[in-house]
Amino acid sequence: MSNDPITVIYKVQKSIKGSLEQLSKEMMSGRVESMEKYKYLLGQAHALQLVQQDISNLLEEKEPNNDRDNVVKFGSPED
Repeated sequence: MSNDPITVIYKVQKSIKGSLEQLSKEMMSGRVESMEKYKYLLGQAHALQLVQQDISNLLEEKEPNNDRDNVVKFGSPED
């Protein structure tokens, strides 16, 4: 079993996705006993979506990898 950080992150994402699917099914089933329970489930889903988005944002590269786009060249312009 690999415990490298990327593997752990993907396992957490998979778990969050499964939890969101389960909450969605429960809320859409029409068998939620009360409005309070519905709001509670909705709050859980919202919190999981926020965590999911935070993880996605952390995994995205914010800076371009190509240094040519970040370097200012001085001297004569190329033809």
